[in-house]
Amino acid sequence: MPDHSFYEKQYFGNSIPSDVFPRLVKRAGDQLARYKRLYSVTGDEDAEKMAICAMADALYYYETAANGGIVTSSSIGSVSSSIAAPAVDLSEKAQSRELYRCASLYLSIYRGVGR
Repeated sequence: MPDHSFYEKQYFGNSIPSDVFPRLVKRAGDQLARYKRLYSVTGDEDAEKMAICAMADALYYYETAANGGIVTSSSIGSVSSSIAAPAVDLSEKAQSRELYRCASLYLSIYRGVGR
């Protein structure tokens, strides 16, 4: 499993805070393990770590959007803040498709019969 250092230095991610990263990376790793049970998944260890980071990013985005949206602007003086309403499909099916897409960016996932 990738750690937050790998996420920042190898994957070049910057959206997931270090305190929530372990939970999201665990969920992404569980999803990758599910893909490995169901499909033929090929890729080296670094590719798997990159796929997990990409899926964790997607999970973080969906959680943020579902919990009130994404902050688009903010200011300190006179306290002001703007939150964008989610303009994406937050359904479980859409999230599943996105996680598969993220994993497919780094890994070959074969879904058919035979080769």
